[in-house]
Amino acid sequence: MPEPTRVDAHHHVWDLAVRDQPWTAGLPPLRRTFRMADLRPWLLRHRIGATIVVQTVTVAAETPELLALAAAEPTIAGVVGWVDLTASGVPQRLAALRELPGGSALVGIRHQVQSEPDPRWLCRPDVRRGLAAVGAAGLVYDLLVVADQLPAVIETVQALPDVRFVLDHAGNPPAGAGSDQMWRSRLGELSKRPNVAVKLSGLLTRAYPGTVTPGQLRSWTDLLLSSFGPDRVMFGSDWPVCTLSASYDEVVQAAERATEALDDSERAEVFGGTARRAYGLTR
Repeated sequence: MPEPTRVDAHHHVWDLAVRDQPWTAGLPPLRRTFRMADLRPWLLRHRIGATIVVQTVTVAAETPELLALAAAEPTIAGVVGWVDLTASGVPQRLAALRELPGGSALVGIRHQVQSEPDPRWLCRPDVRRGLAAVGAAGLVYDLLVVADQLPAVIETVQALPDVRFVLDHAGNPPAGAGSDQMWRSRLGELSKRPNVAVKLSGLLTRAYPGTVTPGQLRSWTDLLLSSFGPDRVMFGSDWPVCTLSASYDEVVQAAERATEALDDSERAEVFGGTARRAYGLTR
């Protein structure tokens, strides 16, 4: 029986000639254009046949561009875009995006919550209204947060049980010995909510510039798998951001090591089944 097509559930592309990426200003290795053509050889090497491309900036024009890319690029099975959740017309905006070229590839919405100064931003009534609209449209909401925002995440996913959430980068655990105990407790609490899945992504980037030991990294991945189970954990490379600390090869190899104790069916969930189910991918 052939191996199921593997899925990279989290990567980015951008063209600095089209739009600046201000968040890369202090990260010289990322201050260049990254295209699907740059990623494709790595996907082929690791037998990854489908990907989800994720927004990078809070600019409305980016999402139509990513949808158009998905229409032209067979490997892109889904797009996680951006809309202003606090606006009054979120349902209409989502419907308009789906009418665009590639609109059927829209599978989720994300906002840079980690950059919001209010740790309870997700609890605001206008934000909750927008999140409910995302769920009503049949889309996933990707949670990009830091560990200190996890209490608001827990409250929000409990308040909106009909919305499907995916926690990006495991909620960005704090690096450094003994600094992640609160994150561990909150992640355990979050895992009790059945409407949440988590990405095995971005963890090697937490090692930039070298603050995470292999032992701490493995303790994180073990916690994800034991708390959520393989059927709610999905692999994502976070390319090209991952290149701050590791090559695509190293990211895949780290994920394979983290899942080596799983059986074949459980590993297939992490490397594709969970993403297909959570985002409703058709390939």
